[in-house]
Amino acid sequence: MLRVLLISRCPPYPLHLGDRLIVWHLAEELVRRGHTLDLLAFTQSPDDVADIPQYAHLFDQITLLPEPARPPHKIMARLLFAGRRFPRRAGAAWSPAMWQAVAEHAASGRYAVAHLFGGIHVYEILHALGRLPALITPYESYSLYLQRELGLQRRLATRLRLWVTQRYEGFMFTPYARAVVVAQPDRAALQRIAPWLKVEVIPNGIDLGTFQPLPIERDPATILFTGNYEYAPNVDAALLLARTILPQVREQIPSARLQLVGHAPPPSLTALRSDAIDVTGRVADIRPYLAQATVYAAPLRLGAGIKNKVLEALAMGAPVVASPIAADGISISQDFSGVLAAPEQFAAALVRLLHDAGLRQRLSVNGRTLIEARYSWTAVAAQYERLYRSIAGE
Repeated sequence: MLRVLLISRCPPYPLHLGDRLIVWHLAEELVRRGHTLDLLAFTQSPDDVADIPQYAHLFDQITLLPEPARPPHKIMARLLFAGRRFPRRAGAAWSPAMWQAVAEHAASGRYAVAHLFGGIHVYEILHALGRLPALITPYESYSLYLQRELGLQRRLATRLRLWVTQRYEGFMFTPYARAVVVAQPDRAALQRIAPWLKVEVIPNGIDLGTFQPLPIERDPATILFTGNYEYAPNVDAALLLARTILPQVREQIPSARLQLVGHAPPPSLTALRSDAIDVTGRVADIRPYLAQATVYAAPLRLGAGIKNKVLEALAMGAPVVASPIAADGISISQDFSGVLAAPEQFAAALVRLLHDAGLRQRLSVNGRTLIEARYSWTAVAAQYERLYRSIAGE
């Protein structure tokens, strides 16, 4: 069995935040497989320290440190001066405390491998690791996210961020034994920037016991979208559904209604509440909504990486209509396990599905089967376990 040092840009809780979910579930599966884990992670709020008891059982040691500031002038200095990119001493790091903590853990000789979660947040600790083999999971390519943002809004500030991001992604991951992303488009984006980079694709998974079909009769014409609305692509998709897609659907199905469920809806969403649009905010349990909705709709135009919300909907047997971006990393077969539609074709796809009970039933069964076959956390952990052993052997 392996002892693994996890170094993360965030703690593994609460689970409604997608970048924390993977650390929780991967740790849970690795411990179940007999491995031992220690955690070093940055915090983003005072609640992060209070939440330690929620996941303390997964780790032998837990060290949380405040996330450091990364001022723009220091970001540019690292970009312009190659010698500053990977600090060789704690005092030159974004977070001297994290660099030193990693160095002390790595020097102990206890670990077979180190696993970094994050990009610019954690990449810098390379030299603190010494000879400890390491891989890094940046989840997604942020340059791909920015390229898609430029496709909608061609802002000078976004162009500048893209230029900086592409250059960082050209060097951040190169020294590590592997970089791991959750979807093939992210892999392609990174390898366009750095063709020499060793990139693996390992998707996120789903807790199949928690997310499973429930014996609840589905509504006749309810369209559901879920997400954390602190994430801009989710707000964009929700506004598109409410302002453009739903009115088109209701021209043909007047009884159709929209539910927008999830954490921190901004005023632009809460202002849309009406008889036809329900904006719930964060709910204690999202599963009843997924079980009762007629159709799950994800018309994302922005974003990168895999969409946990779509995996959850498929696992719950909800018939899914997704844009190509929403389906990144998910092997949806058209009209078999889901319906793929560009945002401008979304209303027509929803109308077709709302009218076709047989198609909805087929999607419900086959969507769940797809998740069981390819997106369990057991399968994800097995892929990481093989990668750990390979890197440790190298």
